[in-house]
Amino acid sequence: MPNGIPGLRGTDHIGFTVPDLDEATTFFVDIIGCEYLFSLGPFAHPDDNWMSDHLGVHPRTVMRQNRFFRCKNGPTFEVFAYEPAEPAASQPLNSDIGGHHLAFYVDDFELAIDYLRERGVEIMGEPTSSSSHNEGQRWVYFRSPWGMQFELVSYPNGKAYEKHATVKLWHPAQPAE
Repeated sequence: MPNGIPGLRGTDHIGFTVPDLDEATTFFVDIIGCEYLFSLGPFAHPDDNWMSDHLGVHPRTVMRQNRFFRCKNGPTFEVFAYEPAEPAASQPLNSDIGGHHLAFYVDDFELAIDYLRERGVEIMGEPTSSSSHNEGQRWVYFRSPWGMQFELVSYPNGKAYEKHATVKLWHPAQPAE
């Protein structure tokens, strides 16, 4: 019996919902540096339970549009704008079930922070130097205009755990390793 999903290669895409798709597009393209690829939608199934059965949302929810972005080496972002049939829930905190953040690896940590600050992006706290297995890594969180949390991370000389590891975490600057 196989250990895990047969044929698994890796993460294809990450999907998330935003309140304003145009604002998100500007943020991902003009601030982060992603490439916009294409969009789909709208999708609705007003006469059946397709939306509930397939997406776990209220059956009368309308997916207005979703847009696809490529951000260098890593999974595609599939960004959604919905018209929910029920009031939208608030965005979860990292400590909530479903809480999340997206992390971007950068080669020059200080240059990337300065770039974000110059563009008015909220940096959350001061950069942190990791310890233990992640010693060698620096990171800091930042927020999108709609409050979603992101992270800048860099470890140009590797992390401490790598010295004795037989399997290493995937590294966006070295995707083939």
